[in-house]
Amino acid sequence: MASSRFTARLRQTLALAALAGCAFGAQAKIEQVRFAVDPTYPPFESKTPQGKLVGFDIDLGNALCEQMKTKCVWVESQFDGMIPALKARKFDAILSDMGITEERLKQIDFTVPLYDTKTQLIARKGSGLLPTAESLKGKTVGVEQGTVQERYALAKWQPHGVNVVPYGDQAQVESDLISGRLDVVFTDAAQAANGFLKHPQGKDFELAGPIVEDPIIGPGTAIGLRKGDEELKTALDNAFAEIKKNGTFDKIQKKYFATDISIQH
Repeated sequence: MASSRFTARLRQTLALAALAGCAFGAQAKIEQVRFAVDPTYPPFESKTPQGKLVGFDIDLGNALCEQMKTKCVWVESQFDGMIPALKARKFDAILSDMGITEERLKQIDFTVPLYDTKTQLIARKGSGLLPTAESLKGKTVGVEQGTVQERYALAKWQPHGVNVVPYGDQAQVESDLISGRLDVVFTDAAQAANGFLKHPQGKDFELAGPIVEDPIIGPGTAIGLRKGDEELKTALDNAFAEIKKNGTFDKIQKKYFATDISIQH
């Protein structure tokens, strides 16, 4: 119920913001947008052996910039340091599979929700483990620092005898799962299904148990912005509405995901 109330409030706020954006459609040209990304998180963002940034969020950001007729600049950053770095103006926006949560809304603003991926465990095939404190008691759970998965695991599981281990990036989490130092990983289900589990090193693992939904995890993913940056918010919201309407968003998501991750109203 708390989750549905939060989602309803959020949608109302975003709807009002969108109306305000339409009312003040004329705006100054934005010359460039510096997006922060964590390149250890395929298929959202990763690097080729040649060092080129690729992934769903990269294609999405480039499409938004093209629609806005502005230059995209990509800034690599560890996920858990993105909000402080955004506030310090090291970049203009966070486009790195960052979920909208009440806690984050106290510090930063968000665009309209862009997409909605789910949260789930990765475990060895046949483990039978579930995303509950009872099932995970005495087990070691890996999470990426700064994520909603970390917040949830620390709040809901750690007090009940679950060992929660945060990591600086997703690649380290997956490495320790393969080596057996972790029993499970708690992560973005789309990231797992279309990244780790599609690679040879993920062959002995699977998504385990049901999807976890909770207000801590939030109602979807958006672009993080500094408080009060209405000009950029309006420009990005309008650009996103256009690429949704003209089919560009659908084309990009189908390139990376087998299931529809668009926001369902």
